[in-house]
Amino acid sequence: MSQLYKKDTPFQVFISFKKYLDVLEHIRYNDRLEYRANYAESLIEKTKNFNEFRNGFQDVSLLEKNEDLIKLLLADLFPTGLTNNEIKAASVPISNVTFNYTDRFKAILKDAGKDFEIGLRDIDDDEFYVFCCCLILQSYFKKDIKSTIPFYYDIPNAQGIMKHYKITVNADFTEIFPAEGTKIPSDEILDILLENLDDFKLWKKHFPPESWILKGFTIISLVDCTSEIALSDLKSTMIEVDTENFSQDENLIEIFKSYFDIPELNFGLMLYNKKEQKLEKMPVYENIFTNHVLNFWINSIDEDTRKSTIINLHYNPKPIVVSNLNYLEEEAKAKPSFSILKENKINSFMVIPIVKDNELLAIMEFTSPIPNSFNGLKLKKMESFSNMIIFSLSRFSFEKNYQIEAIIQREYTTIHDSVVWKFRNEAEKYFNASLGKKMYSLKEISFKNLTPLFGFSDIRSSSEKRYNLMLEDLNQQIESLHEIFNLTKSDSEKFLPDLDIFENELNNEIKADTEQRFQRLLREEIHPYLQAKLEIKSSSEVKAKIKDYFAQVFHQTDLFYANRKSLDDSITLVNRKLADVLDEAQIQAQQIFPHYYERFKSDGVEHNLYTGQNIAPELHYHSKIVHKLRYWQLKTICNMEIEFHNFKKDLPVCLDIASLIFVYNEKIDIRFRMDEKRFDVDGAYNSYYEIIKKRLDKAHVKDSTDRITCPGKITIVYFGMENQREYLDYINKLQKKGVLRNDIEFLKVEDLQGITGLLALRVSLAQ
Repeated sequence: MSQLYKKDTPFQVFISFKKYLDVLEHIRYNDRLEYRANYAESLIEKTKNFNEFRNGFQDVSLLEKNEDLIKLLLADLFPTGLTNNEIKAASVPISNVTFNYTDRFKAILKDAGKDFEIGLRDIDDDEFYVFCCCLILQSYFKKDIKSTIPFYYDIPNAQGIMKHYKITVNADFTEIFPAEGTKIPSDEILDILLENLDDFKLWKKHFPPESWILKGFTIISLVDCTSEIALSDLKSTMIEVDTENFSQDENLIEIFKSYFDIPELNFGLMLYNKKEQKLEKMPVYENIFTNHVLNFWINSIDEDTRKSTIINLHYNPKPIVVSNLNYLEEEAKAKPSFSILKENKINSFMVIPIVKDNELLAIMEFTSPIPNSFNGLKLKKMESFSNMIIFSLSRFSFEKNYQIEAIIQREYTTIHDSVVWKFRNEAEKYFNASLGKKMYSLKEISFKNLTPLFGFSDIRSSSEKRYNLMLEDLNQQIESLHEIFNLTKSDSEKFLPDLDIFENELNNEIKADTEQRFQRLLREEIHPYLQAKLEIKSSSEVKAKIKDYFAQVFHQTDLFYANRKSLDDSITLVNRKLADVLDEAQIQAQQIFPHYYERFKSDGVEHNLYTGQNIAPELHYHSKIVHKLRYWQLKTICNMEIEFHNFKKDLPVCLDIASLIFVYNEKIDIRFRMDEKRFDVDGAYNSYYEIIKKRLDKAHVKDSTDRITCPGKITIVYFGMENQREYLDYINKLQKKGVLRNDIEFLKVEDLQGITGLLALRVSLAQ
């Protein structure tokens, strides 16, 4: 037996039959039919020694102890002639405690199993508390309000299908009144409460827990609404794309089981690609959708038959329903599709094309191992949610295209969010002109008077490392060939002089075309020779050596590549990590002031920021914004160095990075170049800034052979003492936070071509 009530409520609940006994008293003294009066009197006499039936009780065990008496007492409310039809029981108010079931209700609970405990579906505790308070307003204060929350029981049947029942409650035999000492809210307070139905704390303040008495019993009747609930659930669980979180809804199959009343059911769906005239799986649902029949169309028939089948469904989209596979004609059984279905234990299925505006959107299937699961009536039930499926698939297609456009925008173009408004304005003007049949030429997109910020974290000596690793790869390849030729003896001696020449060039005086000539020798002579050795009778040792050799060859170049691949993998990992740190921090920088941002990955990561009033004309722009962004940039470069230091030891090839920030005070203009689909600085004057950026990478300290950048240190290049004072302040802040050391170097940068007077600060990271 369930406990009396589990949820927090404003009630003290007492089980009582007083109001029903009062009805019997009225019949006893007022009914003109003698047998009715005698019947009522006999019931009253049978219960007269059970004072708790009138006064109320909370011990639910008394319901079971007096089960026969209660059944007799409530016989008029539960006619024997309807016991196999009605799903009905008596209930303790606002609880899960039920008793005095009809036979049909008993059978339903029996099928659910011994461990099943009946309970209300999806009721929020706060919402339920306010609902109980509204019952008080209706019953005691006689307020004309509609406090009807739909209540449902979810009860599995003997086959495990979840059935849904809507509950209707008859509360004629209950009464509500305040407990002793309860403060009665005024009408003004009640009006305030009704205006604030979602303010749970306010309701609880004026209707505290257990401050009211609820006495009596209710009669609940259940109506099977499984199909209606399944349809409702389908509306919220049909296929969709969540732009934030791609996930699969595993409840979909269970909903279909309930809707069709089939305990063993599988569902499949594939989208139709009109352009390629083929069916496509939905990856997010790949582990849920079975697609037994549809997979046959994809994998088990030839291309021409597949296309003709799909085209036929496109122009003649009629559902296919097979109730019992065993009853098919022998001719059909001989087809490959039949054996495939039997292998997957499919004995009944429906295949249904989904069509909108005479266009095939998708094909779905329902299959079951149980014969006669599907028939014309089940197909008829599809009509109830066919429009829902069409809507869902249309929405999926829209979301899919939207996401594809977003990916293109993010991955293949440089139209940053901060400047997309200007492109949108031009596109809208063009669109509006086209609606009015007018000509409109798209204007050039540019932004003027912007302050630039530039920085990079460069992988030091990557070209030198790549060259040395190339030598290691090619020497290993030549050594491996020598091992093979030593085994093959006489018929491979012709290759040895050429190998010796290349080995000498690699290790003494490599030429510009050494690698290309070596590739040509491999591709045209040595590799065909080795392939032939694999095909003719050769010793197992020779074949093993040749197979091991080819396993190390990179097929695109015919060269060994393992060492250079380790370097390339290391550079990719570094670039990805640095770019991720920069991109994540850049989101915070946009909060300072919207700005155009771009970054590039090569042997390291460099970034450009451009900020100014023209980027966001509706916002107030001032000089402190540049200072905040410069401080953000320095912090971010430091964080990139720290993150690199933390994962550097895990790289396949040991690498170092050197970071630099270039401070430039002059305003510049940027313009979107349509041919390159990217922004670039605009005008000859502004190109001076770009020239400086390109020459700083390899710049040296003045009168020294040392580069201005150094691994483990941040270099800041600038013009003038004003910038020096500004960045010394930023460095001082980061030194106090333990990010930078107290070892600032004041440097002069060597004169570059056409560029003089550059200064630099260099400071070490506190690693």
